[in-house]
Amino acid sequence: MQSNTFDDSVATLLIVICLIALWCAIGFLVSFISGWLALSRRFKRQSEPYGETKTAGPLFYTIYMRFWGHYSSAIRLVAASDALYASVLFLLRIGHPPLRIPWDEIRFSRTNFFFRSYVVLTLGNEEKIPMRIPLRMARNLGILDRCPE
Repeated sequence: MQSNTFDDSVATLLIVICLIALWCAIGFLVSFISGWLALSRRFKRQSEPYGETKTAGPLFYTIYMRFWGHYSSAIRLVAASDALYASVLFLLRIGHPPLRIPWDEIRFSRTNFFFRSYVVLTLGNEEKIPMRIPLRMARNLGILDRCPE
């Protein structure tokens, strides 16, 4: 009878390990596809926001990145005097280290998509990863002044 209990315990442990491995693999795959991983090579956050800060997210905002990758209610953006800071909710952070992207590494434009207005942040002068954020989020972050009409 003990052998069945042992087998059940091993099977449960293997299932848990497989689920954790799958969660990690999906996190890294999403990070790779969206461009977050490419940005983290140069822009991994090394310091806290400096100067005046404005925060938006993560709740109630959907952010679109490269190859139609999107994050719904998962990314928090902080606009500080020195840079734009981006982080993913803790449970989804695997493969998504927090980022610090200096303002001179960001290009701004506007677009409409499905009858909604967005601000497109092209992140990294080398990487050129698009991040499309809702106009309301851009307004809350105070970055509309940086964006051409």
